[in-house]
Order: sequence, then structure tokens, then C-alpha cells
Amino acid sequence: MHEIEPYYQWRDDYIAAEDDRSPFYETEYSEFYFDKQLYNFLIHPQWDDFGSNTMYLKVLFVDYDRNYTIIELIGEWNDAINNDIMLMKREILELMMNEGINKFILIGENVLNFHSSEDSYYEEWFQEVEDGWICGVNFNEHVIQEFRNSNIDYYINFGGELDEMAWRTLKPLQIFKKAEEILTKRLGA
Repeated sequence: MHEIEPYYQWRDDYIAAEDDRSPFYETEYSEFYFDKQLYNFLIHPQWDDFGSNTMYLKVLFVDYDRNYTIIELIGEWNDAINNDIMLMKREILELMMNEGINKFILIGENVLNFHSSEDSYYEEWFQEVEDGWICGVNFNEHVIQEFRNSNIDYYINFGGELDEMAWRTLKPLQIFKKAEEILTKRLGA
């Protein structure tokens, strides 16, 4: 797991540690010292900690003019024990929403599994984005099924083209426009 780095090809376009509106502004990272771990596995030091013991994230891109962000996740999304959604919402998402972000693209190919609890934080997040949306891109099928079994897919959009997006071949604006097009069709239908 220590070899799985957050996606870094957009660093010429955006670095959260250099964005004074980011929750990770002025965060310093080590290239060599592995200070984070998931269970007994060390993970790459570029991942950001938001208080969970089992999940980390990386804010890959934020566009304050178009009000969207792309966030990559790694680990086990565990609401049953750690209440990861509460931590992520309070420590990261609310700060971003206070800066006008209301469209969230979550990259989930490195999310190993999901353990649900209640859906109140998802409902709250969904209501607070008002004219925005939340979508999950490239989550593993068994993880999406776990979200669906807990009815979390009512708040986070999964499925279809979102599950097979070749996002690494695109620039952030292209991903946003593709996600927006998919969700506009769904929400308009």
C-alpha cells in the first residue's frame, strides 16, 4: 500500500497545501518518512489525514469559480466504528462548502470497503450542497453495493459511466464537465 500515491499529474494546476482557502493549506509532506498507516500497512506520506484511523484523502483539485472539487480517497470507509463521514464532513467538506464548493467528485478506486452506520451526515451534506451534487467515480462494485445496501446512493451518485471513467487521462475541467453532464441527465430524467 505504501506505493499507492495520490494522483499527482495536476500539481501544475493545483496544490492544496498552497491554496490559502484549503483545509490543508501550508501542510508539509515528507517524501521519505512514512508517517501514516492503515491498520498494519504504511501508506504514502502524500495522503492527507482528516482524523480517521482507516481512511485518508487527497484534495486533487478545486475550482472556486465553478464550485467543484475532486477528492481521491484511500482505505476503509468505516462509519460503523470511526464515523468517517462525520469526520470528513466536519473537518474537510464543511470548510470547502464555506468557500462555495457545492459539487464533489470523489475518486474511490482505492476504497477497500464501506461499513455503514446511519445516513444522517450524508443527508445533511446532500441538503447543504443545495444546487450542487456529490458523485463517486470508479468505486469498486462491492463498495458501491455496500453503499446501496445502506441507501447512501440516494445522496452520492454512483453507477454507469461514473464507474468506468478514465479520469487519469482527463484534465480536471473535463472530469467535471463529464460528471456534470451525466448527473444533469440523471437528475433531469
